[in-house]
Amino acid sequence: MRIFILMLWSLVLLNASLLKPTTVYTGSGGVTDMVYHDSRLYVATAEGIVDIYDTTTQKRVEMIKVPDITDFIGDKVPSKLYSVDEIAGRVMITSQGKMGYRRVHLYEQGKLTEVISIAQSYTIAKSKFVDSNHLLIALLSNELILFDIAQKKALYRQQISASKFSSFALNEAHDEVVIADESGELKLVSVKEGKVLKILKGQNVDNIFQVDYKHGYILTAGQDRRAALYSRDGRTAYYKDASFLIYSAGLSPSAKLGAYASDENNQVTLFDTTTKADLYTLGSHKATLSAIVFLDEKRLFTSTDSREINYWELP
Repeated sequence: MRIFILMLWSLVLLNASLLKPTTVYTGSGGVTDMVYHDSRLYVATAEGIVDIYDTTTQKRVEMIKVPDITDFIGDKVPSKLYSVDEIAGRVMITSQGKMGYRRVHLYEQGKLTEVISIAQSYTIAKSKFVDSNHLLIALLSNELILFDIAQKKALYRQQISASKFSSFALNEAHDEVVIADESGELKLVSVKEGKVLKILKGQNVDNIFQVDYKHGYILTAGQDRRAALYSRDGRTAYYKDASFLIYSAGLSPSAKLGAYASDENNQVTLFDTTTKADLYTLGSHKATLSAIVFLDEKRLFTSTDSREINYWELP
């Protein structure tokens, strides 16, 4: 039965057009996070560097390095980056500190400023801008923090659930955030108050590695080898099977296209979220997928734990 399922899955993949990347960027290190704003791609790496690319020229235009840290034997080592974001020319960088704690720097007009230090004892898993003066921060303990940058203080600190945090994604208005954790459930939370508005469940049965939220739809990347799609209004709920753990997933701006890492060869499957039909297979990835970022309905970036960032233009 297992052999039959694998053969059937192989036939499904063959029916989706296999594409090769249009361009391959080489970054400073293994990619941990990516965001795209106004023709700029911001890439966080495990080497403590944010690479910034101009997507119109496809060239790296700037590199931001956070201070190194001291390891347990006293050597200076790069500080691994966990999150990057940008708003109105201000870049936010979350990085490794000491004793498991994380720090946050802001980079603006050539100046790097630490706004959250390890003294605050935050075990930050992910952070993003809500607006130019507020950060949304998720801790490994699945606590959510709304942080005021100017006042350098938390406006609230809410426990979302007892399950370990995995990932979150803000909607376009930045007034809602969907939080994924090891339970397989999704919590839709008010950014302003930190209150759970709705729980979406039933499609994933294990830890969710990553989540995306676009145009009223939510896509997951599951340890259970399921990429689940939910609609905010509850009318849509289904999952697509993969042959391997799904480490990354992403939606196009309209949410008409979904993409997820679909096999042990690190290929990505693009599908129509309405018909569920597979459209394209993106190959040429040399390591585990770390991020899938759509620019629009025809262009996207995929990154892995390697230095390579693949740029794709769909037919």
